[in-house]
Amino acid sequence: MRKEVVLVTGANGEIGHGLISYLGEKQASRIIALDVQPLEDNLKPYCERAIQGDILDTMLLGRLVADYDIRIIFHLASILSTKAEYNPETAHRVNVEGTLNLLKLAVEQSSWQGKPVKFLYPSSIAAYGLPTLEKKNQSGKIKEYDWNSPITMYGCNKLYCEHLGRYYNFYYRQLAVDEVKHTIDFRCLRFPGLISSVTVPTGGTSDYGPEMLHAAAQGVPYNCFVRPDTRLPFMVMPDAIKSLLQLAEAPQENLKQLVYNVTSFSPTAEDFFHHVKKAFPDAEINFKPHIARQRIVDSWPGDVEDAAAKRDWGWKPDYDEKRAFEEYLIPCIRQRYAN
Repeated sequence: MRKEVVLVTGANGEIGHGLISYLGEKQASRIIALDVQPLEDNLKPYCERAIQGDILDTMLLGRLVADYDIRIIFHLASILSTKAEYNPETAHRVNVEGTLNLLKLAVEQSSWQGKPVKFLYPSSIAAYGLPTLEKKNQSGKIKEYDWNSPITMYGCNKLYCEHLGRYYNFYYRQLAVDEVKHTIDFRCLRFPGLISSVTVPTGGTSDYGPEMLHAAAQGVPYNCFVRPDTRLPFMVMPDAIKSLLQLAEAPQENLKQLVYNVTSFSPTAEDFFHHVKKAFPDAEINFKPHIARQRIVDSWPGDVEDAAAKRDWGWKPDYDEKRAFEEYLIPCIRQRYAN
């Protein structure tokens, strides 16, 4: 018999690292980890199999379909916002064509198994695009279907893949002679900026906060690429993992929409600065805004409305701003670099 497994793409990334560690420690699932880089050694004991490969490799994905019953896909692989702007065509191939490949895999698995495969997709506040800083400051908390006019390739990719998920969930091959009985169970989270004490930031435009923290803990000077008054919503990694798993476990009949905002707290860059200086008084941090990156951040919401997630599947973060810094970020990052 084929084994039932959970597929995690982008397994070495910030979310992948946290998700695999959590699932592995709970011993709740057989995990197939997929990443373009070799899986980190500390994650391998948690996995049924670790595969170094590309989500653009359709032959590889076809072998997975043949070898396993994939019950849940956590599709975490992507090229993030800053890197995507330097090579937008490559970002489109990975972020869109790669997602399309995984959606097709999920449909095949659903057909074989006779029931929908769950497809968990992390989107981003990059899917929003507010036209001016004044409009951002006036708009308050942004709902899922407000201001969906992203100005980055990454944001365009994320928004389009949300729509692809909706198509595969509800309308796949709707004109086919033979009705497609089993499509997928697509569920999407729009994450705010994510902060991890375990992994180092890797190219997100909201990474000025975590970069500030990691640099200070290492005693390395840091030039923050946004203004002190810049505000974005953030969440620490344990809450990101919690929200993914809560959404994955929610009864489908409770879900009134496919895309959900989640958030925790919304500090300014200056708030980050004060938290970091309190913990690391000798930290050398300067504000030197990068014009283009600042323009991108100014197009993203200062806060988002996550009432739908609270209503439909009981979302509530464990960490507010005070607890995030005092109980998770500062002690864990301090210990990381002390070791």
